[in-house]
Amino acid sequence: MQLDDTDRRLLAVLLEDARISQRGLAQRIGVAQGTITNRLRRLEELGVIKGYTVLLEPESIGWTMTVITGLRIEKGSMINVQQNIAADPRVFAVYDVTGDYDSMVLARVKSRKDLDDLTKTVFTLKGVQRSFTQVVLNTVKEDGRVIPPVV
Repeated sequence: MQLDDTDRRLLAVLLEDARISQRGLAQRIGVAQGTITNRLRRLEELGVIKGYTVLLEPESIGWTMTVITGLRIEKGSMINVQQNIAADPRVFAVYDVTGDYDSMVLARVKSRKDLDDLTKTVFTLKGVQRSFTQVVLNTVKEDGRVIPPVV
């Protein structure tokens, strides 16, 4: 899908403040409010905009540790294992990857005891051959918002 300059500016403003009104968007971008309505509807229908959400500070709500886990998964079990792991509320990302592991999992836990539970219950599901967990010591950058490239 080809995004024009207006689409990119619209998305950039929404990434800063998803609560901004359509009128506010129109003023910031310099187009008519009807244009904003039509662009938003089109971007939503095309799946460019998947939803509007709140960004939380994990530590402020009790998630004190972030972990990154590499998994080796038995051949033929990948989809089922990944779906089961993704269902755990502590897990916020599951990826198929290349390299030494088949899947990488990002999760947040409340304590060492919670990490122990995650490791012993989720990362030992049937089909997981091996797991390798690393605890994040410091987050330098973490931002799921992606600015559309200029083409």
